Amino acid sequence: MSYAELHCLSNFSFQRGASSALELFERAKRQGYSALAITDECTLSGIVRAWQAAKAVELPLIIGSEMRIDNGPKLVLLVEDLSGYQHLCRLITLARRRAEKGCYRLLREDFEQPLPGLLALWVAEDSDTQADVQWLRRTFAERLWLAVHLHCGQDDARHLEQRLNLAASLHIPAVAF
Repeated sequence: MSYAELHCLSNFSFQRGASSALELFERAKRQGYSALAITDECTLSGIVRAWQAAKAVELPLIIGSEMRIDNGPKLVLLVEDLSGYQHLCRLITLARRRAEKGCYRLLREDFEQPLPGLLALWVAEDSDTQADVQWLRRTFAERLWLAVHLHCGQDDARHLEQRLNLAASLHIPAVAF
């Protein structure tokens, strides 16, 4: 079975990611990944270097970005095609322009028009509300997945079961994250 990492922060995610794109792609290639998504927080600043690294090691790059909706859920948006890339650029620009330098503010209203070419991975948190879930389903419909990630801890089995049950109850497919 092939594995693609769908959420990876590079050193362009200040104080969160530490590795360069080349280091990430070399490691992913050694691990046998089929692709790697670079999803720095509300930026595409590292994408050129990521593209160069992907090309150097011959591993497909998936372009994306991690974003938190103001007073709402956390998402990882993945680009499917040129249209999706354009929509992601527009969202990042809107979010960055309405906040102080180094910050961003993404609003639900930013998603009112259709966003073809963008896929959404919902990083569910305990603070997410039923209204958040309804908004996600209405906004992304069949382009929404529930991201399930494990931390190699003693609660992983319970966490996995909870997330899979949540996905099933909401009729949202789950994806390893």
